[in-house]
Amino acid sequence: MTLVLASENIRPIEKAHDRKSFDCGNEALNRYLRDQARQDAEKRVAAPFVFTQPGNPKVLGFYTLSSSIIVMDELPAALMKRLPRYGQLPVTLLGRLAVDGTARGQGLGEFMLVDALRRSLEASQQIAAMALIVEAKNEQAESFYRHFDFQPFQQTPMRLFLSMAEIAKMFA
Repeated sequence: MTLVLASENIRPIEKAHDRKSFDCGNEALNRYLRDQARQDAEKRVAAPFVFTQPGNPKVLGFYTLSSSIIVMDELPAALMKRLPRYGQLPVTLLGRLAVDGTARGQGLGEFMLVDALRRSLEASQQIAAMALIVEAKNEQAESFYRHFDFQPFQQTPMRLFLSMAEIAKMFA
């Protein structure tokens, strides 16, 4: 299957989306999409976005965004020097990102990450967020995010961030 990577193919999750057959190889992510994602959207605790092909409700990939905060002391010293001295800072959390096994190797993960970066940047112009953060679940995920210049937190290196200033440069 050749994917049509177009931004209109990523939309907020809806009841009509076929989530049952999604399998990314991680049962926790599969279960989240199948059983929890729509509830999180309805309760506004996360904003799940799904990727589908035109005319086909099967979910081939998804990610979630939500508001969060970080403790300023977790950031690298060079970045802390450029920020106001608040104890906590607002960020956007990319909580989950997964691709169905049938869609692997076609750039869908990267495409969805870029979409998440764009949405986060746009939202930060209305509701402040100084960075996008992720929690890499394993070294493969960490490598994926580092490829896009995400930087590690001081105390938790598998927790990564990309500043909105850097994201803005990507879209300039």
